[in-house]
Amino acid sequence: MIDDAYLWLESLDEPEAARWVAERNAETLRAMADEDFAATRDAIREVLDSSDRIPFPGWRGDGFYYSFWQDGDHPRGLWRRTTPEQYRLAEPEWDVLVDVDALNEAEGENWTWSDVTVLRPGHDRCLISLSRGGADASVVREFDLVRRVFVTDGFTLPEAKSHVAWADADHVFVGTDFGPGSLTASGYPRIVKRWRRGTPLTEAETVFEGDPADILVRGYRDATEGYQREFVVRLPTFFTREYHVRVPGGDLERIDIPEDADCDVHREWMLVRIRSSWTVGGVTHPAGSLLVTPFGRREFTVLFRPDRRTSLNSWSWTRNHLLLVTMTDVRTEAFVLTPGEPEWTREPLPSSGEFAQTWIVETDPDRDDAYLIASEGFLRPTTLSLGTVGGPVEVLKRQPEFFDPAGLEVRQFFAVSADGTRVPYFVAGGEKPGPALLSGYGGFEIALTPGYDAVIGRGWLARGGAYAVANIRGGGEYGPDWHRAALRENRLRAYEDFAAVAADMVARGITTPEQLGIKGGSNGGLLMGVMLTRYPELFGAVVASVPLLDMRRYTRLLAGTSWIAEYGDPDVESDWEFLREYSPYQNVRPGRPYPPVLFSTSTRDDRVHPGHARKMAALMRDQGYEVAYYENVEGGHAGAADNDQAALVRALMLEFLWRRLAG
Repeated sequence: MIDDAYLWLESLDEPEAARWVAERNAETLRAMADEDFAATRDAIREVLDSSDRIPFPGWRGDGFYYSFWQDGDHPRGLWRRTTPEQYRLAEPEWDVLVDVDALNEAEGENWTWSDVTVLRPGHDRCLISLSRGGADASVVREFDLVRRVFVTDGFTLPEAKSHVAWADADHVFVGTDFGPGSLTASGYPRIVKRWRRGTPLTEAETVFEGDPADILVRGYRDATEGYQREFVVRLPTFFTREYHVRVPGGDLERIDIPEDADCDVHREWMLVRIRSSWTVGGVTHPAGSLLVTPFGRREFTVLFRPDRRTSLNSWSWTRNHLLLVTMTDVRTEAFVLTPGEPEWTREPLPSSGEFAQTWIVETDPDRDDAYLIASEGFLRPTTLSLGTVGGPVEVLKRQPEFFDPAGLEVRQFFAVSADGTRVPYFVAGGEKPGPALLSGYGGFEIALTPGYDAVIGRGWLARGGAYAVANIRGGGEYGPDWHRAALRENRLRAYEDFAAVAADMVARGITTPEQLGIKGGSNGGLLMGVMLTRYPELFGAVVASVPLLDMRRYTRLLAGTSWIAEYGDPDVESDWEFLREYSPYQNVRPGRPYPPVLFSTSTRDDRVHPGHARKMAALMRDQGYEVAYYENVEGGHAGAADNDQAALVRALMLEFLWRRLAG
């Protein structure tokens, strides 16, 4: 039995817990309610609602540009499409397919848009996922793209953390809550079934069953003409996978690749991206390499090999080519690779320039070799372009400046961590020292790259503050080894890295400890909690959003079990020995120089339980520390379900920090 005086705050339904949340919310809003806060909130809302934002499109294989759009008139959003010719215009004519606000009014619901899967190759039906209040759990409903209506007797699933994919027009692969024993300990599907139209879900054919300790399993079909194949993927842990291909007769054959590798099949090719070194065909390939072979054979060709400074960021297929985005010291470059004999050829794509990022927005590998490519930087608004491999690149959209960058610059520095590792970080701002905001994440092999955040621009940079992003270990900035360096018992390295960046900013005269604020969300919220309790003297204020904080109980809350491979298992004594060193909730002590802190979360977050933030806030308040707390009812793990809620939450964060750091 765990002794926890604040365990009652984990309850989402108890009146006492709800009353505590309402009282804390009211306190925080009262403390912020003035003209400065209103101006910041309105400036953020203007950005979020702006019609000048780029409506990033998705291609569904039928020649249309699809987009999901939210603004002041459509807070829950529109799913819509237009033609390529219309999209080039400053104000395209959009064909609205689903108006979520109108749907909510008609059904008396609070749906938020979650996902959509369009049938290939017909493109006349789709499966739409809608969640209540932004939660991960969603309902699935079949939609007729020709008649613009939900199909009355179509494929539908009740609210659950489901995965559904088309097999053909009359069958879907489905993993959902089929009843007791059908979910993993993490709350995701354990069983994949093939469900035939017009039959009860209870009669669906079982294709594969995973173990209760798995993260999840899912099934899908590659509908590429001439290369139709069905696959099942099992995730025993967050970073391991088993890929199975369904052979005639329905049996599954496992693809022979390392369990921690990613696999991607396109037409006759199979890509393998490895997370640890792998010897195959007498050759040893380092972690982070990307290999290709004809599907069903083991004749691997190296398409990307990392080095000490360069890693693979992403890849995308066109019909006949492979597009790669790589990073060298967190600076991106894009390339096009073309199959050939005796080897694949490689050519550069347009570069984003220094201290910016490039990414592939979309391709349509069923149709052609066109691609959408975007670039942006801390001070450079996004540009979206359309290119064709071997052809010209045409600018389609340019986002306007939402704040004045005059007098601001972007610089990259390297801090030296406790063990001597060089840790990169970016700083955007002016030359004069003053208030600074440092953000970080450091987990799950996720890389933080330079990006144009108009909210930070208006609410922080335009007021004279500096904004910094730390590329600490645990992330993916330098590939799998950079991530692995801060896993489990090595987690403290990520926190030492972040502390080193903070100290380096002060040493360079960018700011002072009293004027340095930090922010992070989710795993980044855990980072904030550790900085608060372990390095309080380095910071003037802290914001932790939708955070993990109680590492003693995290596996017992919602999806927590799925992250054991990242953090360790607190129910294993040897793991708890290193977890207890930094777990923020267990390391709060009286009489420490903790800076002011704001915790924000969402009642509808069904990924990271709001109890983490609630309990930490209550504990620190009772010990007399300055703690602000805000819990949005909706929003799920994103923390907000529409632009109005997002503007409020982000204004709270920026105003809380500015008032404490700028005086």
